[in-house]
Amino acid sequence: MGAVSYSWNEILRGADRDFVNGNQPNRGLSIDTRGTPIATAFALNNGTFLPRGPAGQIGTLLGGTLGAGGATNVAPLTGLQVPGTATTYGAGGINVLNLPGGAGCETMDGGMAYDAALWNAPSARYACAWDTGRAAVIQQPIQTLTYYARGVVRIAQEHELSLEVTGSDAKSAKSFSNAQVSSNTSNFQVAYPLNALTASSYNAVYNAIAAQFPGVAGNYGKPIAFRWRCVACGPREYKTETKTLRVAAAMEGSLWPAWDYRAGASYARSEAASVLGSGYFYRGTLASGAYDPAAPTAAGAAGPGLAGLINAGILNPFSLTQSDAAIAGLQAVSAFGQTLYGGQYEVKQFDYSIAGPLIRLWGDRSVQLAAGVDYRRETYSFNGSDAAAATAPVIFLAAFDNVNALRQKERTVKAAYAEMLVPILPGLEVTGAVRVDDYTGFGTTTNPKVSIKFRPWEPLMFRGSYNTGFRVPAFNQIFNGVTLSPYSGSDLADPVACPGGVPNSNNPACALIRPEIATGGNLQLGPETAKQFSAGVVIQPGPRFSASVDWWKIDVDDTIQTLSLRQLIDSAALFEDRFIRDGSNTIIGIDDRVINAGSRRTQGLEVAARGGVEALGGVLSTGIDGTLLLKKREKLTPTSPYSGSLIGVFTFAGDLGVRWKHNAFINYANDKVVLSLTQIFRKGYKNFALPGIAAGTVTRPEYNAFVKDYIIYNASVSYIALPGFKITAGVRNLFDTDPPFAVTYDGNTGAGGSWEPRIADPRGRSFTMSVEAKF
Repeated sequence: MGAVSYSWNEILRGADRDFVNGNQPNRGLSIDTRGTPIATAFALNNGTFLPRGPAGQIGTLLGGTLGAGGATNVAPLTGLQVPGTATTYGAGGINVLNLPGGAGCETMDGGMAYDAALWNAPSARYACAWDTGRAAVIQQPIQTLTYYARGVVRIAQEHELSLEVTGSDAKSAKSFSNAQVSSNTSNFQVAYPLNALTASSYNAVYNAIAAQFPGVAGNYGKPIAFRWRCVACGPREYKTETKTLRVAAAMEGSLWPAWDYRAGASYARSEAASVLGSGYFYRGTLASGAYDPAAPTAAGAAGPGLAGLINAGILNPFSLTQSDAAIAGLQAVSAFGQTLYGGQYEVKQFDYSIAGPLIRLWGDRSVQLAAGVDYRRETYSFNGSDAAAATAPVIFLAAFDNVNALRQKERTVKAAYAEMLVPILPGLEVTGAVRVDDYTGFGTTTNPKVSIKFRPWEPLMFRGSYNTGFRVPAFNQIFNGVTLSPYSGSDLADPVACPGGVPNSNNPACALIRPEIATGGNLQLGPETAKQFSAGVVIQPGPRFSASVDWWKIDVDDTIQTLSLRQLIDSAALFEDRFIRDGSNTIIGIDDRVINAGSRRTQGLEVAARGGVEALGGVLSTGIDGTLLLKKREKLTPTSPYSGSLIGVFTFAGDLGVRWKHNAFINYANDKVVLSLTQIFRKGYKNFALPGIAAGTVTRPEYNAFVKDYIIYNASVSYIALPGFKITAGVRNLFDTDPPFAVTYDGNTGAGGSWEPRIADPRGRSFTMSVEAKF
């Protein structure tokens, strides 16, 4: 037998959905990025390779941020000073659209006035922000071809030899928002100069700022430092092809009366390769900020790459449109088609098992035994890119992963298991099992499982189980290199000086910090262990009626995880060694590599019910499957106390832990037609709060402390036109319900916005059609 299927998803952008809206300040949501399609101007200290002002003067139009002195510091402009502080508006950014008399930030598609109060950033009073959520892709385009084939040959009467092949080929194009280009004094020393090409645009920006802040007059002619969202650069895109293959052979049959065996061998491989698509360009500078002669140079540019185009004034960050020369220049320095990274994972596996009756106890009931062995060899490799080699010109914002490049690593897993079912009494049976695994580098672990079923009366059954588990880290969690990234959010403060670690502009001890964040693997990472318990009851009064309730409990220790920065801040006393400080005791770095962090305790109830009656020449049935979360708590070290309840509490990573969720349905079916209506329900939860609200320095009238419940309905109809031929048409989200408003914006990554993808489906009302034919 064989099967082939082809599926595809079209791209869905945030801008295609009205509920994706990060500009809702009255509800406590505004975006923390000042990189806008019409650039926001900033103060900047001197860089050795920055463009110069008249007569070679150093500095930029809005002055410096550190104070005069030395070769790099430039005095802040006192005329830009925020009242009552030593900070200037230049440090927070000034956008001409947001100055008195300006056109308004909203005149840019996705633009909004920067909410300085909500982000506790008074110096950003005149900045603009940009809705990154609208630029994000909420459904990535992908095309997938899947194939499957299986053949079976009977040998003699009691043995079968089978061969199974399955695989897939998927091609995707993952898109990101347009690149943010920011002036700095290190590796990307760019600023918008005053010259014959730029005079008109430069003077328009200068005049608008000088009208509000006459103190900039003395800096006329100096280049303008900025943060800019390069719309002309196009969305950033990775193109990835992923291929999978699995070949499995098995021999199975009868050993002797009532005893069966199975022997199998399989090989599986998954490999992926990614290249850069649109939106990526050579930076044109070395780590020192000097021009890189190895990068391509556009015609008329002041130097190679993007830096040369900007410093010549060919690319204009203060305009929504670009000249033909700018577009041609971008094409000349494009990195389209460069290899990003690739990897391969392989598994070779052999197994053998037997099963059959061991001892007859009473009547026709016997003790049943199953036992087996399993041998598995896993290999993993990850390739970097020549384009990211130390001597290669830098591609701006490309997420090369050479730091994680890994020559082939291997892991061998040997296992043996046995399982015995014992029918103790009529209606009472106990199953005991044990599994021994030996992992390369982690030693041997033994995990038992015991389950029990008791049916005192045919319509009533009780059941329960206990087992332990063991999970070793993935290859990349161990071997990934360390990556240092500057934190760009506005929601962290020193948790020692400022308990809670929430920035507060009214408290100097709670000043905003932006340390470097170290992420990556951990060679000292150990396994994660778990204990699981369950107990429940099943009631089945009739063939079409049943109901069950199962209590479960999962205890996980030495959890393998990357802690969120908020977890580290909230538990700073437990992780002092992860906060790196300089000689003045200022936090300059946070170690956020993967660790074994404490324990997690969860409990809940699984509820299921089914019912049906004959009606209208068919069967009308209904049912529900739900989960009630009773407990979710964690601790981050073995000696620390457990947290308060985390049920219904927002987190940026992992499971939200909503109190209740269910799927319910009602169906009608006869020989030709199946009609179905389903409901999906997710309970609301505690909303996230941006720094101003979290610190209590600002309130917003429409801020909802709790996110509303999410409820949608789906409908479908199937028609069996001929034997083996079925057509199904359906409608998802029948009433076109939008996701409930939720504050999910992450100021560091720029991800998130006004809805929660772990709860809601962003597609809205959508239609499905399938045709099934059997031959």
